[in-house]
Amino acid sequence: MSLRLYDTATRSVRDFVPLVEGKVGIYHCGLTVQGAPHIGHIRKEVVFDVLRRWLERSGLEVTIIANVTDIDDKILVKADEAGTDWFALAYANERALHSAYDVLGCEPPTYEPRATGHITEMVELMTELVTLGHAYAADDGSGDVYFDVRSWPEYGRLSNQRIDDMAPAEDADPRGKRDARDFALWKGHKKGEPETASWPTPWGRGRPGWHLECSAMVGKYLGPEFDIHGGGLDLRFPHHENELAQSTAAGRPFARYWMHNAMLNLGGSKMSKSVGNTMLVSEVIKRVRPVELRYYLVASHYRSIVEFSWEALEEAASAYRRIEGFVRRAAEVLGETDPGVPTGMLCAEFGEAMDDDLAVPAALAALQGVLREGNKLLTDGPSDALRGTWGSVRQMLDVLGLDPFSPVWSASGTSSDLHGVVDALVQVALRERAEARERKDYAAADRVRDALAAAGVVVEDTPSGPRWSLPEGTT
Repeated sequence: MSLRLYDTATRSVRDFVPLVEGKVGIYHCGLTVQGAPHIGHIRKEVVFDVLRRWLERSGLEVTIIANVTDIDDKILVKADEAGTDWFALAYANERALHSAYDVLGCEPPTYEPRATGHITEMVELMTELVTLGHAYAADDGSGDVYFDVRSWPEYGRLSNQRIDDMAPAEDADPRGKRDARDFALWKGHKKGEPETASWPTPWGRGRPGWHLECSAMVGKYLGPEFDIHGGGLDLRFPHHENELAQSTAAGRPFARYWMHNAMLNLGGSKMSKSVGNTMLVSEVIKRVRPVELRYYLVASHYRSIVEFSWEALEEAASAYRRIEGFVRRAAEVLGETDPGVPTGMLCAEFGEAMDDDLAVPAALAALQGVLREGNKLLTDGPSDALRGTWGSVRQMLDVLGLDPFSPVWSASGTSSDLHGVVDALVQVALRERAEARERKDYAAADRVRDALAAAGVVVEDTPSGPRWSLPEGTT
């Protein structure tokens, strides 16, 4: 294993060595299901999907846990505004999240625990922290329980901050706190809130604070120490900082590596529901195919901020179609009618790039080099060299979740069906053209070709039959 990762905790690139030989445990913070996922959310899912694929390609057994926060202040507010039950709203958005996973070819987590299913573990951890003197119940009768940040000297280590330089926590009323920066482990039930959104504790009924949830769930499924904890860079503080503090204060070593992906911005701001500049996955895939959106999200280094634009997305879609064109043309030349992912060696430069902190841009550059050779070989017809090049390209695309022949890209119910529908219609026209040419009615054959051209369909006659395509820039 030669993978090197940029560890956010140490702010340096470190050699990755699993805690248990041959196995890797990863926890990344999932969505608070107050709304359907936008492409800013799903960038993180794609990043960790690529990491998982690369680790598995390297021979490791990966356990990946991604939680669902299905109880939260914002969920209660939005459910009330919508006139529905909070759990119904949360479940509907959880289903939308799963749909986004599927449509963009992300393998599901090994397990996806819900916060509401782990109240027992949260109360146990909270009780332990109170007993150790690192947490306390508010003395105002609210039922709130807070973590005492000044009781833990290492607080601020992950985000490299001093307590006195931090702004007060915003997750609860400060009146019951010893220090304005103390954060809520538990929020007491308030008048007017649904009774179903509260659970009993020694300090009264209430619901968990956001940070407590993840520490409890990761401890249950990955143990007190595990390999990689990740999420979006916006989670480093306060969420991950608070997770680290409460877990280590309870005697749990916690994460050995911290991995954060940068944001996907729109108009210079982080894409988020709060600023109203969201772009739902379900809407974006009406403009480009899901596989093309995945390529766009994969193509930048995971630690690079991406400024979204439709022009950049369309350029990425065109770049992917060029790769896809080679893969499909080579399959035709090689006579592959049901091409699964071929076995074979990866391009060495591709592997080196992936091992260097998942440097996907460099990995794609290596793929493009192999692709150029493959396009030269295409003109000479089928050969072992072409088969090897085609196999290498397919292997690299498989690691990135971008293989055009993957069943996920032809799954029903996704926008990729549009290509299949267009293909079926074009094939009908091409058969009419072929029949016209067989009876030597060349005028009729030309009319079919001209009609396709007027619709933007380019027809190329090849030794293996006619092949159609759309011009570059068409989505």
